[in-house]
This record gives sequence, structure tokens and C-alpha cells, in this order.
Amino acid sequence: MRLPKKRANTRLMVVMSNSKEVQWIKVAEAQVGQRLDNFLLRRMKGVPKSRIYRLIRRGEVRVNKKRCKPERKLEMSDQVRIPPYSGIDSPQVAKPGLAMQEFLLASILFEDEQLLVINKPAGLAVHGGSGIRLGAIEALRQCKPEWGELELAHRLDLATSGCLVISKKSIFLKHIQKELKARNVKKNYLALVHGSWPENLKEIDAPLMKEAVSERERVVKVNEAGKPSLTRFFVKERYSAATLLEVMPETGRTHQIRVHCQHAGHSIVGDPKYTSRVRGGELSQVKNLCLHAWKIQFSLPESTALVKVEAPLDNHLNSLLSKIGNSE
Repeated sequence: MRLPKKRANTRLMVVMSNSKEVQWIKVAEAQVGQRLDNFLLRRMKGVPKSRIYRLIRRGEVRVNKKRCKPERKLEMSDQVRIPPYSGIDSPQVAKPGLAMQEFLLASILFEDEQLLVINKPAGLAVHGGSGIRLGAIEALRQCKPEWGELELAHRLDLATSGCLVISKKSIFLKHIQKELKARNVKKNYLALVHGSWPENLKEIDAPLMKEAVSERERVVKVNEAGKPSLTRFFVKERYSAATLLEVMPETGRTHQIRVHCQHAGHSIVGDPKYTSRVRGGELSQVKNLCLHAWKIQFSLPESTALVKVEAPLDNHLNSLLSKIGNSE
């Protein structure tokens, strides 16, 4: 889905921070459950992400005097050591313009005092980094500072649209992360794949492993030495050259649905990274990934209530389905 055509205010605000002394920061309740790297990125404004990861790797950043990995989740009263640092000369943190703010706020599907769920458009990163100056989470933090410490509960690929859960409170963040780990969060995707999906192919149980293809690029491949990965499939609609699937990932590996579809010989339409072979026909010209996080269901802390959210189809996928349906 493309952002509104209206030209927004795209002026950038330079944000700098620095410290000439070692800092010891005690983790407060609002930061419980945050990843160490996200905690540092928010505190060390203007310092490049690559430099922060280098400080972690070298052991210059420590938690309770111990080395830690970037994904380490912070706990109440943890002591985080931050070494002396300075921002670079020209860091620029993008500030969302009015059109983007309005677009994001209009994309909210569910909201209460603990969380919100947005319908993330394809092409918008969930967070900044690696050449991306502004993601959904940074934009929302600037749109609504009164919402407090917004954090991503999970992630979606840049090219994937649909339900994205964002935490407002640390109690919910900690809860949803436990639920995700226990596989209690139900996710349903819609994927348009090339060809005719076999009627009897209901699930793919194939381990996945990340592999480096260059310094900057990694791909995920089926590999017996990889992590267990299970995906279930249900045929929603058949077209002459494609199949619309409802997909339920039982595990949450990087690019899991995309790689399992490729493994089955039916790559997702518009996926150049995981398309096994050159395909002819009109669908081979599609540039947008046809993968949509359609539904999500999860529980709330200290409650038996379930939150169930459904995201309308992204414009590009909705238009494509109408087009190929009308041509049958």
C-alpha cells in the first residue's frame, strides 16, 4: 500500500546525545521487557545503530556487570553499564510529517490502555535502522508521546502488510512476549502463491536456518541443522495461475512463510528473494509481496479475555485479487 500522495512536511530534526563518563542506569518498571539494543537506541540518540551493536559485542555495554546479547530482555532493577560515547557529526532522525501521522493514526485497528494494533502497510518498516531512517514505531512515538514507552510486541517484514501489535505498558509487553514464546498467540496470514497448491498439502514441517550470502545480506533456507519450523495451510481460493492460501505459522521463524512456500514449489507472488525459478505470465511482473497478516488473537495480562483483530487487505493485494478473479 502506498502512503498518501499528499506531500508531507519532511524536514528533519537533528537529535544528538553524548556522555564523557561511564553511566550506570537502573532499569525502571516502564523499561522492563525491552530488548537491550532497543533500550540503548532510545537512550543514545544520534549514535549509529552499528556503533551501538559494536559496543555490545565488545562487552563495553554490560548488564549487572555481565556481557549480554542485543536481544537480552531487561528486568526490573537491572543495572545497565553505558560507556562514554558521542553522537556523530550529522545524525538525522526523521520526523514524520502530518500526512504520515494521519495515515498511521487512521490505521489503528484496536486500542486500549495497554496496547494498540495497527494495519501496517507494505513498504513501511516496523523500525528504523540499516538505511531506514523512520519506521512505524519511531513515527508513532513522535505522533503520540503521551502514550509513553511504545514498544514492538513482534515484527513484520518490510514488504508484509497487516496486523502489528504495539505495547504501551511493560506489563503487556512482558505478557505478550511470554505468550509468543509459548505459541499461544494465534496468527493467520493470507498469501497469494504461484501455481496450483496441492489440496493434500496441509502443513510443512521443515527446519530453517539463516545463511549469509554477503556481508550485508542473509537468507533463510531449509536445513536439517536449523530450528524446528511448522506452518499450516488452507486453500481459500483457486485462480488459473495462482492460489490464495490462509496460512497459520505455528513457529515464528524469520521469513518462515515465504521460505516454506518456496520449499513447496509455490513461491509467494511478488517475492524476488524466495522465488525458486523464473516464472512467466502476468503475475511474474508483480513487484509487491502478496503476504498479509490477516488476523491475530491473544490474551491480556491477568485476564481470560481474548483480543481478536482482523486487518483489511492492503490495497495492492485487494486490487490484484479482484483483477485475477475477473479474468477467470
